[in-house]
Amino acid sequence: MIGKIAGRIDYRAEDHVLIDVGGVGYLVYCSDRTLAALPGAGEATALYTDLLVREDILQLYGFVTLVEKEWHRLLMSVQGVGAKASLAILGALGPDGVSRAIALGDWNAVKAAKGIGPKTAQRVVNELKDKAPGIMALGAGMAAASGEAPAQVVEGSTPAPNAAAYAPAKGNAAAQSEALSALSNLGYAPGEAASAVAQAAGDAPEAGTPELIRAALKLLAPKG
Repeated sequence: MIGKIAGRIDYRAEDHVLIDVGGVGYLVYCSDRTLAALPGAGEATALYTDLLVREDILQLYGFVTLVEKEWHRLLMSVQGVGAKASLAILGALGPDGVSRAIALGDWNAVKAAKGIGPKTAQRVVNELKDKAPGIMALGAGMAAASGEAPAQVVEGSTPAPNAAAYAPAKGNAAAQSEALSALSNLGYAPGEAASAVAQAAGDAPEAGTPELIRAALKLLAPKG
């Protein structure tokens, strides 16, 4: 398995690039969004890759981040979603947009991708919704590891009827920060996200980031 390549871009095409790695050229297919983020011909670049192996074909697909690569892998696990459709979804929404759409059940956002019909979009959301918190946790963890200041759970950011329920759990401060960062990326206000994460952490002090995200999303879901 070729998981990552680094070299110089030999040339760019409409849906792929050729990357020269020590004299060997690797043809790598990418989404429109990824292609737009790459430098010009002759410049150095690095991409995470996923190798598609079939009886009659070997194709490399390239991604700027591991989160994008993981979403590609999961999207392709859905019936009716091949590599081309996966890249179309990632190109239209980006990895954060895919996380947001699937976590919130917004299949209309997925349907906006070229070539994706309503039935396929609904299938993507239904089959991957439970897996979204894990990918969101991966993204939040990578942001923290890269040195970006993680969002902190803010005590008292919104009134709480039961202060004890919203007190930060002692055993998972890092998981709370990562969960809050992920919820902020979904567009939730800092106050409501902080309260939901704190309550989820109070209910499950040893929960990891994916579990906190999943629990917080349930608390934030519209009632009724």
